[in-house]
Amino acid sequence: MNTALPPLDPRARQLLRALIGRYIRDGEPVGSQTLARHAGLDVSPATIRNILADLEDSGLLSSPHTSAGRVPTAQGYRVFVDSLLQVRSLGEREVARLRAELNAGAGTQALLGNASELLSAMTRFVGVVSAPRREQFAFRQIDFVPLDGRRILAIVVFADGEVQNRVVEPQRSFDPAELERVANYLNTHCAGRPLAQIRATLLHELRQARDEMAQLLAQSVDLAEQALEPPGDDMVLAGQTRLMGLQDLSDVERLRELFEAFARKREILQLLERTQRAPGVRIFIGEETGLAPLDGVSLVTAPYAADGHVLGVLGVIGPTRMAYDRVIPVVQAAADLLGEALRPPGGERPPT
Repeated sequence: MNTALPPLDPRARQLLRALIGRYIRDGEPVGSQTLARHAGLDVSPATIRNILADLEDSGLLSSPHTSAGRVPTAQGYRVFVDSLLQVRSLGEREVARLRAELNAGAGTQALLGNASELLSAMTRFVGVVSAPRREQFAFRQIDFVPLDGRRILAIVVFADGEVQNRVVEPQRSFDPAELERVANYLNTHCAGRPLAQIRATLLHELRQARDEMAQLLAQSVDLAEQALEPPGDDMVLAGQTRLMGLQDLSDVERLRELFEAFARKREILQLLERTQRAPGVRIFIGEETGLAPLDGVSLVTAPYAADGHVLGVLGVIGPTRMAYDRVIPVVQAAADLLGEALRPPGGERPPT
């Protein structure tokens, strides 16, 4: 992600930090007279103008046509967040608020929804959380309820307390007694295992079984493959409408493209997955996302993990002119506390 840092002397670094900080705060192009008063450098406005011209030539600043002041470019923001930004710790009250809302007693879906809502509320931008893959969780219990024809309702309780109901349609009809036998077998021999291991285990045992046990295993494979097939990955978004009133995102066409990307989810989810194995906070600025609808925004992300195993990624989507020193600690703290809340009961580790 990091780009090579241009060779900036201390005065240029201080001016760039002061200019971007003021622009983030006020949203107005910053001129040399303003920097002469507020940058803390004992140099003339003429010297400041020369330094700003060099920063512009380096691609870190640009000059809007309607103003003599300058604004940071995406590359300028990149230098700022990589080497000039001073991130403060999140306050105790804010940490307490996150901890209270991300309560381990809630179900997984409720926790994801709470996390995205909190990220949005605390930053005033869009909160986004990718959902853990269901195959990362062991199942605790399964039951089958016969419906009409060959259709069967599978009720699966996972180790994290989440319950999923799914209608399956196996290749043949099952009577209630057969369904009970299959459920008993799966609960006895497969409960506590992650979904990815169950099919391989059943098929291995089926190859070695004979007669009546082979029939039971074949029935178990048929039902388990459908009942325990992990659904498509998803993510939870909150606060999309907060972007509509922002000065930096006033272009209606750009907003439309961004909201369409939110609706599709697929590209944003893939972007989140790219960050899943990178520890700590990552920041995508403008075109760095590789997604055209996100060219005018920034994405601040962090993976959340339970017992050292990464379950997903959460983050904040907002304008490039965001208070990164404020957003970064919120994202990091939310990731830490969400992972803590999703830690399996009894110290059981999710599969690696």
